[in-house]
Amino acid sequence: MKEENSFLVFSGTKTRYLAEKICASLGCPLGKSVLTKFSDGEFAVSYEESIRGRDVFLVQSTFPNSDNLMELLLMIDAAKRASARHIIAVIPYFGWARQDRKDKPRVSIGAKLVADLLSVAGINRVITMDLHADQIQGFFDVPVDHLYASGVILPYLQQQHIEDLVIASPDVGGSKRANTYAKYLGVPLVLCNKTRPRPNVVSSMQIIGDVVGKNVVIIDDMVDTAGTITKAADVMKAAGAKSVRACASHCVMSGPATERVQESALEEIVFTDSIPYTKECNKVKQICVADMFAETIRRVLENKSISDQYLV
Repeated sequence: MKEENSFLVFSGTKTRYLAEKICASLGCPLGKSVLTKFSDGEFAVSYEESIRGRDVFLVQSTFPNSDNLMELLLMIDAAKRASARHIIAVIPYFGWARQDRKDKPRVSIGAKLVADLLSVAGINRVITMDLHADQIQGFFDVPVDHLYASGVILPYLQQQHIEDLVIASPDVGGSKRANTYAKYLGVPLVLCNKTRPRPNVVSSMQIIGDVVGKNVVIIDDMVDTAGTITKAADVMKAAGAKSVRACASHCVMSGPATERVQESALEEIVFTDSIPYTKECNKVKQICVADMFAETIRRVLENKSISDQYLV
């Protein structure tokens, strides 16, 4: 570890719960900063201690609403103007990641725009987890340390000692991720083929593979309205699955998601705490990723490889 006080960790407003755990794992205090709000909704960020010549880690997920992204941008700009040596954005959940390409005419590529905004603001590095599409790393002109939630989800699954286990992907697009889990655990893989007429709406779904008498675990990177994952669970249960669980990296859980999960065939749905879950649902469980991010910060400071953190 670098000498004391050579780095500081600061948090955005909505991700303070995770930044405090990261600091506890690092054995350092959380940096002091102030967010000042104006009556018209505008806000300003300031640091309450010197950061001149230091490596500054700014912890903030960019989940809705957009104020979280704007706050991170202001934190980066303030750090740059306060003469920080290096500015590292720690973004457990990178929003706008689903907008990674032009899937129809005359649309924006939001992920590239956000990457450009962060770069222009002044970041020197990004630490993030389970981007919706791996190619988003190439949208940045600075190093990106891309972590995987499998580092905490796989040990959790192994601790459950689930018999007759089958790993499933809720759609063909997530097959690579699910296949990685299946290979590591040495169990079969099942796919779901869905048709989606518009965002957040699934019209039909078919299972590719055998789930009869199996305990199924569906793997995904995020759950937003929970339409896809609950429909997949219901279809698999109807097809003869013994039980259906789900694991996903990011707990977006917007709109009717909580009610859908509660009323679905899912026995449990496991997330990391990259996004806080504030509603009540006895099927939702969150696993902390603070130690994983803290270890990555240590290795960045010591110029060590982070690749051996990856289980798969």
